[in-house]
Amino acid sequence: MVEIPDSLRSLFTATIEERDGRFVIEVPDSEIEHDAATPERTYRVAILPQHEAENGSEPNREAGGQQEDAGPPTPPVDEGEVREVEVESVGDQGDGIAKVERGYVVIVPDAQPGDQPTVEIEQVKQNVAFATILEEDSRTL
Repeated sequence: MVEIPDSLRSLFTATIEERDGRFVIEVPDSEIEHDAATPERTYRVAILPQHEAENGSEPNREAGGQQEDAGPPTPPVDEGEVREVEVESVGDQGDGIAKVERGYVVIVPDAQPGDQPTVEIEQVKQNVAFATILEEDSRTL
């Protein structure tokens, strides 16, 4: 398991493509929309190999033995799902940030680092989900 630092601003899956003799990684629109990245700025990028165990299945192989693009992994949460999370940090907008499976980010308004509330997932995007607190952290009641 790879340790993910608190300073991580974005985590997404992409394929490296060759275009006109250059290698390109496309940043999803959602990363710009959620202020994880800004056009024309420079960022440090980490390249992590995708292991078969991360998505729970064997990679798709073409006849030549090359891996076929199976698309990005599906988010590990579903809309309407209720779960306990641990808030690790606070984002730029003041919302709590929790990470679940594969480092997937869940935004929890009105939560602080160390809180462990029960939340309901209200909106799911490819790289982030938004939740509301159903039950405050029972340790602080």
